[in-house]
Amino acid sequence: MKTSILSKIVKILALVSFLSITASAVQEGVDYQVLQKPLNVPKNSVVKVFSYDCQHCYKFDKSVTKKLMSKLEGVRFIPYHLSSKGKLGETASKIFASLIAIDEANGTDLLSDESKFKKAKFAIYKARHDKNDDFDNGKDKARFIKLALDAAGASQDEYEKSLASARAQELLNAWFDSYDVAIISGVPAFVVSGKYLINLDSATSIDKMAEIAKELLAK
Repeated sequence: MKTSILSKIVKILALVSFLSITASAVQEGVDYQVLQKPLNVPKNSVVKVFSYDCQHCYKFDKSVTKKLMSKLEGVRFIPYHLSSKGKLGETASKIFASLIAIDEANGTDLLSDESKFKKAKFAIYKARHDKNDDFDNGKDKARFIKLALDAAGASQDEYEKSLASARAQELLNAWFDSYDVAIISGVPAFVVSGKYLINLDSATSIDKMAEIAKELLAK
């Protein structure tokens, strides 16, 4: 009799455990999808594909990105700029790649307020989306570059020298793959471990997004 009761208890506990795991597990096609062409990045990473010309990317960087990464301890944040969006997309990519190379050389976290990349990115965001500045329909590259460099505290010489570096060129080459991600769901897009694209419609809060990312990182 005791053995029978014990057996039932074990089965009930096993069922509860199974239902709990099933309820929390992320689902392919609902919470994420697997990229047919993975990004060449470390497994323990989250890539954000973005464009300076994307208002939603700006909103995410203001209120989501840093908070999300703070919940993913030890996970590397990697920005990928989409050069094909916006009349100054290619110029923005060059600016960002150059400044990221400088930040990395200085050991500066890209999410830190001290990051030259972050300072330039937000200066461009604010000009484009808060002031609706189109830089003479994309023709005034010089003013666009100056705005970014002034905000970052970098000189034209520093920018050009860094842009010519192997690291900046490596970033620019890697960012061409951002187009393959953007055509799936637009931007911003968040890719975990280089191959799992989070469905932002399913990630209805920062906590939910972090939960999805953690489960994908564990795969």
